[in-house]
Amino acid sequence: MVGVSMRKFGALFFLVCLLSVVAGVSAAACKVDVVFQHAPKRTNHFDQLLDRAEAGDRTAQFQVGVAFETGEDTRQDYAAAAKWYQRAADAGSAAAQNNLGGMFLRGLGVAQDDGEALRWYSRAAGEGYLPAENNVGFMKAAGRGTRADDEGAVRWYRKAAEKGYAPAQANLAFMYSVGRGVPLDGGEAVDWYRKATAQNYAPAEYKLGLLYYEGKVVAQDLGEALRWLRKAAEHGSAAAENQIGVAYEYGKGVGQNYDEAARWYRTAAGHGLVEARQNLSVLEARESHGPQVGASGGTVHNSSTGGTTGMGFVGSSVGIQ
Repeated sequence: MVGVSMRKFGALFFLVCLLSVVAGVSAAACKVDVVFQHAPKRTNHFDQLLDRAEAGDRTAQFQVGVAFETGEDTRQDYAAAAKWYQRAADAGSAAAQNNLGGMFLRGLGVAQDDGEALRWYSRAAGEGYLPAENNVGFMKAAGRGTRADDEGAVRWYRKAAEKGYAPAQANLAFMYSVGRGVPLDGGEAVDWYRKATAQNYAPAEYKLGLLYYEGKVVAQDLGEALRWLRKAAEHGSAAAENQIGVAYEYGKGVGQNYDEAARWYRTAAGHGLVEARQNLSVLEARESHGPQVGASGGTVHNSSTGGTTGMGFVGSSVGIQ
């Protein structure tokens, strides 16, 4: 699996779910983690928040759930997070319904259950909650809790994308870039990615850079590719850092420079990207033993040549209703 970025800076995480290609057949092979856009502020008043939650304040119940899930201001406790999300969800909080769906999807604090995940996502989406609309699209695209339905996924992505939700814009762009649920259209893909990049959304910056790097659905433009990859790296994308390393290793859009490649791989590896550690290992072996090592017999894991395509999925809600 390549192209996965889950990097924390402040209270922000990115999650990318991959659709892998095996023997020419696309199949969902998703690594699902949580994405928190706004975790609770550090108030040091968790006890007061808990008192409000226990008194029936559904916003406080939701925030207590987020606190337990993230470990902000209290210990991390997934079962407690699920319990408080459930209470707020039953009281009508769309944010809590969405996050409870995420707990069922990942099996955190509750038994893993795609059907329950989709049920809670759908309930929140029915109230117009944008992250949940995007998540229903993901479930349909990945065939989680329901049959795979690319056209249905596109409809849900579009609902949230047209309201300005960057993750859904990026997902809709992805669907256009590979012709799933819509005709393949590089121009539409670029347009929707650009809408998401206007919000400094790193996964969209990364994927837009990759489109220009690969040159399959739009004309190859390595200068433009590196510009977007660097923006994504600045905004926290380990996958983009890894891809810049690949560019330096093979001299695509930049002068070939193994030292720079190693530096970028090391940075991405430090942010948790396994593929970057693998790339660094292959590069170091090549430098130690000559160009025959890794040049043909080794495996280089990178987003543009590894045989996978990324599709973003945002699995959380904002911290304030």
